[in-house]
Amino acid sequence: MSRLDLSVTDDEAAPQGPLRRVMLLLAYDGSEFHGFAAQPGAGLQTVGGSLGAALTRMTGHEVAVTCAGRTDSGVHAAGQVAHVDLSEEFLGGRPDLDPLIRSLNRQLGPALAVLDARLAPEGFDARHSATGRRYRYLILVSTTPDPLLLHTSWHRPPPLELGAMRIAADALVGEHDFAAFCRRPPRYDGPLTRRVLRAGLSVQPDGRLWSFEIEANAFCHRMVRSIVGTLVSVGEGRLTAADMVSILRAGDRSRGGRLAPAGGLTLVSVSYPEELVPGGVWRPAG
Repeated sequence: MSRLDLSVTDDEAAPQGPLRRVMLLLAYDGSEFHGFAAQPGAGLQTVGGSLGAALTRMTGHEVAVTCAGRTDSGVHAAGQVAHVDLSEEFLGGRPDLDPLIRSLNRQLGPALAVLDARLAPEGFDARHSATGRRYRYLILVSTTPDPLLLHTSWHRPPPLELGAMRIAADALVGEHDFAAFCRRPPRYDGPLTRRVLRAGLSVQPDGRLWSFEIEANAFCHRMVRSIVGTLVSVGEGRLTAADMVSILRAGDRSRGGRLAPAGGLTLVSVSYPEELVPGGVWRPAG
């Protein structure tokens, strides 16, 4: 096969010769997908399943996709990072991956886009090499909904007490057992310890759109959405800012707030060691 021969084939033979790891920077509208992880045989469209299927058609062999964080159904991404292993024969031994990007975007767009692609440095793993993930959750604080923000924000009518929510968010920073805010994995009763590097709320100039941003070394299942639901309960006066500390210490999911809808959540970026990703965070060119 010639360099980046992008013709479609139904032959899923094993890849020929040595493999090269390729890292991919992705963005997607999660409202069209049932999460990231492929679900073979389920008949559901997922981000990883769609990307893997496109690469399988192009290469002629099955391609597995590994991502930095498996987003749930309805969750979006602006800077998801993934890796795939492709044959050197397919890649042709040259670093120019623009034809690969163009071909993937023709097949996958517009709900899923490959923003950039690179040959990965030695030892790179999209998930295990990551040192941090940053998420953003948008809350539309308005008496009326906004149809144009239907799939990207959570509409909550005012009033919400911003100051109390900010104090509650401050309690999240540091290393804690976040069991009160996570869906516990099956057959696991231990702590769900994560290190939150920063967490805070900002408000856009029009005052309607509130943005909660949180960065941590890792997140457990539904952690951000559970935290946002609790913060909104604080803003509504159902809980106090001090309750956030007691909920954290209790480690009891039943003590936490409601689960915020998936659509308001976006994976913004993933951090890596400088020796693997210059600058630490991979951002699209231009």
